[in-house]
Amino acid sequence: MTQAGLSPITEDDIANYLVNTPDFFERHAATLAAIQLTSPHGNRAVSLLERQAELLREKIRGLELRSAEMIRHGQENTAIASRLQTWTKALLLTRDAADLPAEIAHQLTELFQVPQVAIRLWQVADEHAGAPFAQDVSEDVQAFAGSLAQPYCGSNPGLEAANWLVSPDTAASLALIPLRLEQGEGGDGTTFGLLVLASDDENRFVADMGTEFLERIGVFASAALTRLLPAVAAQD
Repeated sequence: MTQAGLSPITEDDIANYLVNTPDFFERHAATLAAIQLTSPHGNRAVSLLERQAELLREKIRGLELRSAEMIRHGQENTAIASRLQTWTKALLLTRDAADLPAEIAHQLTELFQVPQVAIRLWQVADEHAGAPFAQDVSEDVQAFAGSLAQPYCGSNPGLEAANWLVSPDTAASLALIPLRLEQGEGGDGTTFGLLVLASDDENRFVADMGTEFLERIGVFASAALTRLLPAVAAQD
Protein backbone atom coordinates (compact mmCIF):
# COMPACT_ATOMS: atom_id res chain seq x y z
CA MET A 1 0.00 0.00 0.00
CA THR A 2 1.30 3.44 -0.87
CA GLN A 3 1.13 6.53 1.27
CA ALA A 4 -1.51 9.14 0.40
CA GLY A 5 -0.33 11.55 -2.30
CA LEU A 6 2.59 9.35 -3.39
CA SER A 7 2.66 7.49 -6.71
CA PRO A 8 3.49 3.79 -6.62
CA ILE A 9 6.96 2.74 -7.76
CA THR A 10 6.85 1.40 -11.30
CA GLU A 11 9.12 -1.05 -13.14
CA ASP A 12 10.50 1.90 -15.12
CA ASP A 13 11.43 3.61 -11.84
CA ILE A 14 13.32 0.51 -10.75
CA ALA A 15 15.04 0.15 -14.12
CA ASN A 16 16.07 3.81 -14.18
CA TYR A 17 17.39 3.56 -10.63
CA LEU A 18 19.54 0.52 -11.45
CA VAL A 19 20.85 2.11 -14.66
CA ASN A 20 21.78 5.29 -12.84
CA THR A 21 23.20 3.53 -9.79
CA PRO A 22 25.94 1.25 -11.22
CA ASP A 23 27.40 0.49 -7.78
CA PHE A 24 24.12 -0.92 -6.43
CA PHE A 25 25.07 -4.53 -7.14
CA GLU A 26 28.54 -3.95 -5.72
CA ARG A 27 26.88 -3.16 -2.42
CA HIS A 28 24.38 -6.00 -2.85
CA ALA A 29 26.42 -8.77 -4.45
CA ALA A 30 24.22 -11.47 -2.97
CA THR A 31 21.19 -9.97 -4.66
CA LEU A 32 22.93 -10.08 -8.04
CA ALA A 33 23.82 -13.75 -7.58
CA ALA A 34 20.24 -14.57 -6.54
CA ILE A 35 18.56 -13.05 -9.61
CA GLN A 36 16.90 -15.71 -11.77
CA LEU A 37 15.80 -15.23 -15.39
CA THR A 38 13.86 -17.42 -17.80
CA SER A 39 16.09 -19.19 -20.30
CA PRO A 40 15.16 -18.70 -23.98
CA HIS A 41 15.92 -22.42 -24.46
CA GLY A 42 13.15 -23.76 -22.28
CA ASN A 43 11.17 -22.82 -19.20
CA ARG A 44 13.98 -23.35 -16.72
CA ALA A 45 15.33 -20.47 -14.64
CA VAL A 46 18.94 -19.40 -15.03
CA SER A 47 21.13 -16.94 -13.20
CA LEU A 48 21.75 -13.46 -14.60
CA LEU A 49 25.36 -14.37 -15.32
CA GLU A 50 24.32 -17.50 -17.18
CA ARG A 51 21.78 -15.49 -19.20
CA GLN A 52 24.49 -12.97 -20.08
CA ALA A 53 26.72 -15.83 -21.21
CA GLU A 54 23.92 -17.15 -23.43
CA LEU A 55 23.44 -13.71 -24.98
CA LEU A 56 27.18 -13.46 -25.60
CA ARG A 57 27.24 -16.89 -27.26
CA GLU A 58 24.32 -15.90 -29.50
CA LYS A 59 26.14 -12.70 -30.46
CA ILE A 60 29.28 -14.66 -31.28
CA ARG A 61 27.29 -17.09 -33.43
CA GLY A 62 25.78 -14.13 -35.30
CA LEU A 63 29.23 -12.66 -35.91
CA GLU A 64 30.50 -16.02 -37.12
CA LEU A 65 27.64 -16.29 -39.60
CA ARG A 66 28.29 -12.76 -40.86
CA SER A 67 31.99 -13.51 -41.23
CA ALA A 68 31.25 -16.69 -43.16
CA GLU A 69 28.87 -14.78 -45.43
CA MET A 70 31.49 -12.10 -46.08
CA ILE A 71 34.10 -14.74 -46.90
CA ARG A 72 31.68 -16.48 -49.27
CA HIS A 73 30.89 -13.22 -51.08
CA GLY A 74 34.60 -12.44 -51.29
CA GLN A 75 35.31 -15.84 -52.83
CA GLU A 76 32.45 -15.40 -55.31
CA ASN A 77 33.68 -11.94 -56.31
CA THR A 78 37.21 -13.29 -56.79
CA ALA A 79 35.90 -16.09 -59.00
CA ILE A 80 33.84 -13.63 -61.07
CA ALA A 81 36.82 -11.31 -61.46
CA SER A 82 38.95 -14.24 -62.61
CA ARG A 83 36.37 -15.32 -65.20
CA LEU A 84 35.98 -11.74 -66.39
CA GLN A 85 39.74 -11.50 -66.86
CA THR A 86 39.76 -14.75 -68.85
CA TRP A 87 36.87 -13.47 -71.01
CA THR A 88 38.62 -10.15 -71.67
CA LYS A 89 41.87 -11.94 -72.54
CA ALA A 90 40.02 -14.07 -75.10
CA LEU A 91 38.66 -10.91 -76.77
CA LEU A 92 42.11 -9.34 -76.91
CA LEU A 93 43.53 -12.50 -78.52
CA THR A 94 40.84 -12.60 -81.23
CA ARG A 95 42.73 -11.41 -84.30
CA ASP A 96 39.90 -11.34 -86.86
CA ALA A 97 37.37 -8.69 -85.82
CA ALA A 98 34.59 -10.58 -87.61
CA ASP A 99 35.02 -13.43 -85.12
CA LEU A 100 34.42 -11.20 -82.08
CA PRO A 101 30.61 -11.53 -81.78
CA ALA A 102 30.81 -15.34 -81.84
CA GLU A 103 33.75 -15.32 -79.43
CA ILE A 104 31.94 -13.02 -77.00
CA ALA A 105 28.88 -15.27 -77.04
CA HIS A 106 30.93 -18.46 -76.70
CA GLN A 107 32.95 -17.19 -73.75
CA LEU A 108 29.88 -15.89 -71.92
CA THR A 109 28.26 -19.30 -72.32
CA GLU A 110 31.34 -21.22 -71.20
CA LEU A 111 32.63 -18.99 -68.40
CA PHE A 112 29.40 -17.62 -66.93
CA GLN A 113 27.03 -20.48 -67.75
CA VAL A 114 24.62 -18.31 -69.73
CA PRO A 115 22.50 -20.81 -71.71
CA GLN A 116 21.80 -18.52 -74.68
CA VAL A 117 23.61 -15.45 -76.00
CA ALA A 118 22.93 -13.34 -79.07
CA ILE A 119 24.52 -10.19 -80.45
CA ARG A 120 23.34 -7.77 -83.10
CA LEU A 121 25.15 -4.69 -84.38
CA TRP A 122 24.13 -1.89 -86.71
CA GLN A 123 25.93 0.81 -88.63
CA VAL A 124 28.88 -1.55 -89.03
CA ALA A 125 31.63 -1.09 -91.61
CA ASP A 126 30.65 -2.04 -95.16
CA GLU A 127 32.78 -5.20 -95.16
CA HIS A 128 30.70 -6.57 -92.26
CA ALA A 129 27.26 -5.50 -93.47
CA GLY A 130 26.40 -9.00 -94.73
CA ALA A 131 27.50 -10.82 -91.56
CA PRO A 132 24.85 -12.66 -89.48
CA PHE A 133 25.45 -10.36 -86.51
CA ALA A 134 24.40 -7.35 -88.62
CA GLN A 135 21.05 -8.79 -89.79
CA ASP A 136 17.42 -8.59 -88.62
CA VAL A 137 17.72 -5.41 -86.55
CA SER A 138 14.67 -3.17 -86.87
CA GLU A 139 14.57 0.54 -86.14
CA ASP A 140 12.36 -0.22 -83.13
CA VAL A 141 15.06 -2.44 -81.61
CA GLN A 142 17.69 0.21 -82.28
CA ALA A 143 15.54 2.85 -80.61
CA PHE A 144 14.84 0.55 -77.65
CA ALA A 145 18.55 -0.19 -77.19
CA GLY A 146 19.36 3.51 -77.36
CA SER A 147 16.80 4.27 -74.64
CA LEU A 148 18.37 1.89 -72.11
CA ALA A 149 20.23 3.80 -69.42
CA GLN A 150 21.23 0.44 -67.92
CA PRO A 151 20.73 -3.22 -68.88
CA TYR A 152 17.15 -4.49 -69.00
CA CYS A 153 16.61 -7.49 -66.75
CA GLY A 154 13.37 -9.38 -66.45
CA SER A 155 10.95 -11.74 -68.10
CA ASN A 156 10.56 -12.23 -71.82
CA PRO A 157 7.30 -10.56 -72.83
CA GLY A 158 7.92 -11.39 -76.48
CA LEU A 159 10.65 -8.83 -77.11
CA GLU A 160 11.86 -8.71 -80.69
CA ALA A 161 15.47 -9.12 -79.62
CA ALA A 162 14.59 -12.50 -78.06
CA ASN A 163 13.98 -13.82 -81.59
CA TRP A 164 17.73 -13.63 -82.22
CA LEU A 165 18.20 -16.51 -79.79
CA VAL A 166 18.48 -20.08 -80.98
CA SER A 167 15.53 -21.09 -78.79
CA PRO A 168 13.52 -17.98 -77.84
CA ASP A 169 10.61 -20.05 -76.48
CA THR A 170 12.80 -21.36 -73.65
CA ALA A 171 14.02 -17.90 -72.59
CA ALA A 172 12.22 -17.39 -69.27
CA SER A 173 14.37 -14.39 -68.28
CA LEU A 174 16.52 -11.96 -70.24
CA ALA A 175 19.29 -9.43 -69.81
CA LEU A 176 19.55 -6.91 -72.66
CA ILE A 177 22.81 -4.96 -72.60
CA PRO A 178 23.25 -1.94 -74.87
CA LEU A 179 26.55 -1.66 -76.72
CA ARG A 180 27.68 1.90 -77.20
CA LEU A 181 30.61 4.22 -77.74
CA GLU A 182 31.40 5.40 -74.23
CA GLN A 183 31.06 9.11 -73.58
CA GLY A 184 34.19 10.79 -72.31
CA GLU A 185 36.43 8.10 -73.77
CA GLY A 186 36.54 9.23 -77.36
CA GLY A 187 32.91 8.27 -77.98
CA ASP A 188 29.65 10.19 -78.03
CA GLY A 189 27.46 7.57 -76.34
CA THR A 190 25.99 6.33 -79.64
CA THR A 191 24.41 2.89 -79.32
CA PHE A 192 25.51 0.51 -82.06
CA GLY A 193 24.44 -2.89 -80.79
CA LEU A 194 22.59 -5.05 -78.30
CA LEU A 195 23.83 -8.05 -76.34
CA VAL A 196 21.13 -10.53 -75.28
CA LEU A 197 21.63 -13.02 -72.43
CA ALA A 198 18.88 -15.55 -71.81
CA SER A 199 18.14 -18.29 -69.31
CA ASP A 200 15.42 -20.88 -68.85
CA ASP A 201 15.47 -19.95 -65.15
CA GLU A 202 12.97 -17.14 -64.55
CA ASN A 203 15.00 -16.00 -61.53
CA ARG A 204 18.35 -15.72 -63.33
CA PHE A 205 17.70 -12.18 -64.61
CA VAL A 206 15.15 -10.25 -62.55
CA ALA A 207 14.06 -6.62 -62.55
CA ASP A 208 15.48 -5.75 -59.13
CA MET A 209 18.89 -7.38 -59.56
CA GLY A 210 22.10 -5.35 -59.52
CA THR A 211 23.40 -4.53 -62.99
CA GLU A 212 26.96 -3.40 -62.24
CA PHE A 213 28.49 -6.64 -63.52
CA LEU A 214 26.31 -6.63 -66.65
CA GLU A 215 27.27 -3.02 -67.30
CA ARG A 216 30.93 -3.98 -67.09
CA ILE A 217 30.32 -6.77 -69.60
CA GLY A 218 28.70 -4.19 -71.87
CA VAL A 219 31.67 -1.81 -71.58
CA PHE A 220 34.24 -4.47 -72.46
CA ALA A 221 32.14 -5.95 -75.27
CA SER A 222 31.51 -2.48 -76.71
CA ALA A 223 35.21 -1.64 -76.65
CA ALA A 224 36.09 -4.85 -78.50
CA LEU A 225 33.29 -4.58 -81.05
CA THR A 226 34.20 -1.05 -82.15
CA ARG A 227 36.63 -2.83 -84.48
CA LEU A 228 33.60 -3.71 -86.60
CA LEU A 229 32.47 -0.11 -87.02
CA PRO A 230 33.56 2.33 -89.71
CA ALA A 231 36.91 3.84 -88.78
CA VAL A 232 35.44 7.34 -88.37
CA ALA A 233 32.65 6.15 -86.03
CA ALA A 234 35.04 4.14 -83.89
CA GLN A 235 37.30 7.13 -83.43
CA ASP A 236 34.60 9.74 -82.75
